[in-house]
Formats: sequence, structure tokens, C-alpha cells
Amino acid sequence: MKNIYKTLFITLFSSLSLGSCTGIDDLQDDPNRALEVPPELLLTQLETRAFNTISLSAALATRQLVFTDGVNSDQYYNWQRSGFNAYEDLKQVQQMVLEAERTEMPAYKSLARFFRSYFITGLTRTFGDVPYTEAILATEGNFAPAYDTQKDIYLSVLNELKTASEELAENGDNIRGDVIYTGDALLWRKLINSYYLRVLLSLSNKTGDADLNIVQRFREVVNNPGTYPVLASAEDNGVLPFHNIEGNRYPLFQNNGLQTAYYMEKTFVDRLKTLQDPRLFSFAQRTPKAVQQNMEVTDFEAYNGLSGSAPLDENVDIAGNGDASMINERYYKEAANEPGILISYAELQFILAEAAYRGWISKDADTFYKNGIKASMEFYNIAEEDINTYLENPAVQLGENAIENILTQKHIAMFMNTGWQIFFEQRRTGYPEFDVSGGGVLNNGRIPKRWMYPAKELTQNRANVDAAIERQFPEGDDINAEMWLVKKE
Repeated sequence: MKNIYKTLFITLFSSLSLGSCTGIDDLQDDPNRALEVPPELLLTQLETRAFNTISLSAALATRQLVFTDGVNSDQYYNWQRSGFNAYEDLKQVQQMVLEAERTEMPAYKSLARFFRSYFITGLTRTFGDVPYTEAILATEGNFAPAYDTQKDIYLSVLNELKTASEELAENGDNIRGDVIYTGDALLWRKLINSYYLRVLLSLSNKTGDADLNIVQRFREVVNNPGTYPVLASAEDNGVLPFHNIEGNRYPLFQNNGLQTAYYMEKTFVDRLKTLQDPRLFSFAQRTPKAVQQNMEVTDFEAYNGLSGSAPLDENVDIAGNGDASMINERYYKEAANEPGILISYAELQFILAEAAYRGWISKDADTFYKNGIKASMEFYNIAEEDINTYLENPAVQLGENAIENILTQKHIAMFMNTGWQIFFEQRRTGYPEFDVSGGGVLNNGRIPKRWMYPAKELTQNRANVDAAIERQFPEGDDINAEMWLVKKE
């Protein structure tokens, strides 16, 4: 069924292609574009865009992988400008709203609230202030939308997500084209409410802001599960499964670079070895030397990584000597492999653990923490006996360094999934530490805090982007500038 929907969508949408240009300057009607598209086909496209979170760039930037075929800007933090391509997705969200109204199918309008929130959150946490109100509700011919403040965007997102969940409790019938939850409105409400908690936690530096009212909003959801259900088990995970069918395969299937140039990062491997974490065997291959010596797959000493901050030539030499572990071959040999994850039960448990530790909710942080670890290990098919042994390991206990330990486990759980989420978590908390001690790191040894605005905005919307830069960043449009979201009160 999932492939039928996708095939139908691709066939139809190939004639509706909008190109790859920036979304802001193409908000007017295209006379060659079909004006009516069934909302279920738009939903399928939005789902495949949002839930496909497999990203090699994110794995390099978050010290999970290392690239050896050249100086990679993600790995060495030589970041520059990013793009506004997500506005293309937001245009499709708005189109789904119009089609939902035309066909009198309100559930799609409610789901649109979630996708609108998801895509705009991705944009604002990347850049800072971005166009929102005028960009999404633009009138014909508006090529220069104003930039909304990041705070206003987050206020809108929080309200939209809450409304989406409440509406689906009333109008969640007749959802077709859904390749994630096959039309189950309750599961969608669980995902939306869990994502709402993620957004609230991302605002942990703003707990004193009365307009946001973060802690009370968080408590309202956790203390009212009947009204605001959340992910209750791994079966509720928000995931996009892949299949061995053309157009539906794992994005890195048969990726040539992954077979030759991607190695495990040393600090990540060392952390797994220190914790005696069996997920390492699922993530990585043994080093060539370990294979030659017939070391067991389950021998932690059979694995080694390359430093993400070391100069390229040093890493090439170590890899050439057979002393580095490549990523597990399943990532490029298995057409299905693991699904793309938008948000998981494991992540939710870590969110709740952090909130409990911070005193936002009157719950046991340790229980949530261990539930998150267990769910992650089950996702990677770790045996129950090994999970229990791991959970009893003194080095794994929540302890006094609770925030660091929660984020460390979240980093492990998000290996090669959930996109850039763990980077933004690290930016928020400082954990886990991303190594910059080697001589290869650019950006003066600093981890960037954002991306610069697209060059196209400087030529087509200069007045508005300049105004946004001036009110946010005294140092100018710089990758090390701190946006409102990052600044502590």
C-alpha cells in the first residue's frame, strides 16, 4: 500500500515539478501547474520529505563518522550558507490546506499544522529569524517577505501543534495516503504531542519567558495523558520504513562513498568501548587488522575510529594502515536497512528524563533514562540479556552528571538517524562534547552555531534580511553568532 501511494504521487507530481529554487521567490501561481491535487497525495509527499532523516552530513558534524576523500566542510566546521529549500515543502503544506478545504476533509488541515510547524522549526533553528507569516500566506507578487522573530515563530509553532492534536481528536477520520500511520489519528496525536515536548525542551534556555510559559506547557501534556497522548512504546515510533523496491530503498543503499571513504569517529567509538556498549557492533565493522587477526565481532578491541578533528592526511594514513573501522556494511548493502526516524519513543524517554531532572515534572528521571536506553538497544536488536547487563553497568548510571549522560545516550541512539537533531541538542546543552582538539579543524577550532542566510536573499530580499541580521547579530551574518534560541537568559 505504501508503495502504491508513492507511485501514484510520483506519477502525478512529475508534471507538477517546482524545481529546486528558493521557495520565497516562487510563491506566485505557476500557470503550468495543476491547481487541484487530492490532499492524500500531498500528504504522502510531505511524509516522505519530513521522515527521511538519514544524513551523512549530520553524522560528520556530530562526530559519529569521518570522511577521508577530501576536506569535508561539515566535519571540519567550515560552514557557510545554507538554503531555503524547505519553503518548497511549506508551499505544499499550504496547498494541502487548500485541498482539505476544497474537499471538506479537515483532518488534512490539522496534519498541515504539524508539517508547517516541523518545516519552519527546521528553518528557524538553522538560521535564526526567517520569513514566516508573509512567506506562508503571501499574496501574489510578494517576492520580499518580512522576517519574523524567532520567538514569534516558536510561539506560533507551539500553538499550532497543540491545536493540531486537539483537532485530530475530533476530526481524525478518513486519512488516506498516510505511509506512516496508515490513517490512525491517535498515533498522529501521539507523535504531535511528543514533538511538542521536543520543541518545548529545545527552549530550555527560555524558562523565564512568561509568553512562552514552557514548564507549564510541558506539565500540561505530561499530566493529562488522556487529552494529550504521547508515544507509548517503540511501536508508536514516527518512522518511514524503506523497502527493496525502486524509489523506496534506504537512501544510502549502494552508496559508493560509504563503501570507501566513511569511517567511524574516534571519540564516538571510544565512548562506546568505555561503556561496553554492544550497539557498536551494529554501527561499525572491525578494523582490517582485527579481521586479519581473527578477532571476534563482539571484541571491543577490534574497533577503532579516526579523529574528526585530525588533519586529513593523518586520518588517511591510519585508515591505510588498517587501523580504522568503517561504518557497518549494512548501511550500504541492505536496501531496507533501518527506517528514517522523525521522532522515537526512545527520544521521548530521554526528553522526559531531562525534564524530570530539571524539575519540570514530578517524575523519576532515572526510569525515563533507562527506558530510553532500552528502547534504543531494542531498535538495534540487542539481546535482552545484553541490555540488562548494560543497564547495570556503573558507567551507564544517571548519576550526578545527569544532563551529560542523557545527552550521551541520545547521541548514541541517534546514530545515522533523526537528521541534525543531536547537533541542535549539543548546541543547546554542550553535551556530548564534539572534539575540536586536532589540527584539521577550521573555523578557529570553534563549533558553528548557525548557517548564514542564502545568497539569493541578499540579492532579492536585501532590505528584510539586513534588518533581520541587524536586530539579531551585532557581529553580522556569521556562523558563530548566537541566535535568540541559543542565548541563555
